Amino acid sequence: GSLVRTFTPFYFMVEPMDVLSVRGASVIMNCSAYCETSPKIEWKKDGTFLNLVSDDRRQLLPDGSLLINSVVHSKHNKPDEGYYQCVATVESLGTIVSRTAKLTVAGK
Repeated sequence: GSLVRTFTPFYFMVEPMDVLSVRGASVIMNCSAYCETSPKIEWKKDGTFLNLVSDDRRQLLPDGSLLINSVVHSKHNKPDEGYYQCVATVESLGTIVSRTAKLTVAGK
């Protein structure tokens, strides 16, 4: 007989947590999703997908975490501060979105 797969485990093992950083520091937003088929991991900041391909400061680590090198923060330029979400997609299954983690950059 044929085996009917009713449930495929697909879940976050690690979700990002709120982070307090200082300017110039490196930050890792942790994320790791589990599925038999490796999920495609993407990151959203303030609801918009980050384009990490052309980004020289932000990179996706092999486990799905987001590394932000030397956090940028000035009075009029706060590109790193905000709300981050990890988005994991498995083609045949769908997409899961992590909790929202806030990155706050402390002033001097």
